[in-house]
Amino acid sequence: MTDVLVSGASVAGTTVAYWLARHGCSVTVVERHPGLRPGGQAIDVRGPALTVLERMQLRAAADHVRTRIRGASVVDADGNELSQDTESTPTGGLIANPDIELLRDDLVELLYDSTKLNVEFLFDDSIVALEDDGTSVAVTFQHTDPRRFDLVIGADGLHSTVRRLVFGPEEQFIDRLGTFAAIFTVPNFLDLDYWQTWHYGDSTMAGVYSARNNKEARAMIGFMDPDLRIDYRDAEAQLVELEKRMADDGWVRPQLLEYMRTAPDFYFDEMSQIKMDRWSRGRVALVGDAAYCCSPLSGQGTSVALLGAYVLAGELKAATRDGEVDYELGFANYHKEFSDYVKRNQWLVVDNIPGGAPIPQDVFDRIVNSITLKDY
Repeated sequence: MTDVLVSGASVAGTTVAYWLARHGCSVTVVERHPGLRPGGQAIDVRGPALTVLERMQLRAAADHVRTRIRGASVVDADGNELSQDTESTPTGGLIANPDIELLRDDLVELLYDSTKLNVEFLFDDSIVALEDDGTSVAVTFQHTDPRRFDLVIGADGLHSTVRRLVFGPEEQFIDRLGTFAAIFTVPNFLDLDYWQTWHYGDSTMAGVYSARNNKEARAMIGFMDPDLRIDYRDAEAQLVELEKRMADDGWVRPQLLEYMRTAPDFYFDEMSQIKMDRWSRGRVALVGDAAYCCSPLSGQGTSVALLGAYVLAGELKAATRDGEVDYELGFANYHKEFSDYVKRNQWLVVDNIPGGAPIPQDVFDRIVNSITLKDY
């Protein structure tokens, strides 16, 4: 059996672990968080990514926990409704479509539940060093004793440790979009009924949408500043920055800032993309945001992560003969099969940058569906 270490237990990590295990690999997943990381925004699974869920027998389960949002309102600084839209929402696009919108953590839980019986998970741990000697990869962990693996897959997100250790500093690959956003759980204090409400200030935005059958809500607040640099690990600095920028912009921002301080799943980062000429080096490869983050502004980050994980695991299977995996061939075919699709989906972000021309829905749909999945 091929021993594979996957770094990261979010969408790409759990999905690639599932398929690698199904294809006969012995898989270990290491995750920095003590358990599955909670929180995150409402995300969308679209087009061929729905086929991946179907092949994992998860499509019906994902549909069961979909947000079922009915529409969205825009209000002024005093909370007076300015407009209402029952055809589309800022988080999910068109409402009447075959896509599934669900919370990020709900999707990860479904993926984990389908994977955990066949995969070893090391929570509350992380990789601190990698040494590829050509025959295997020696991995040093923060807590677990050192181990060797045949392959290592970095699925550890925008600020990937695996990418930094193997390919170099993040600044070589990151394309910053100048927009910052925070997402966190709040009570459904606006009594939203499968609904979203948004307010746009001169330089900030704030939105609240109901979640989990209106039992709670998710808040999103953000601002634009192409010159700001803030440490993604410094939560206190992020909280202070948001308080400074949001406090005087009206609507329910003061309440959101209070909830933000005690939220169990506060997340903040700059909207960015990762662009790389290659996603593998030796016995190490990257998948999902670690390799080709599209950013939430594209509307395709989750779907691309699901698809990339499926293709990577599938190409490694296709490159296996008599129990031996030609990982160089598998990694090369993964890039060949998927790189053009990534570029098309990263281009979608222009639809959400101020001054950018809106992308017509038919163009968006063609890009989403512009890949034909192999049956590995």
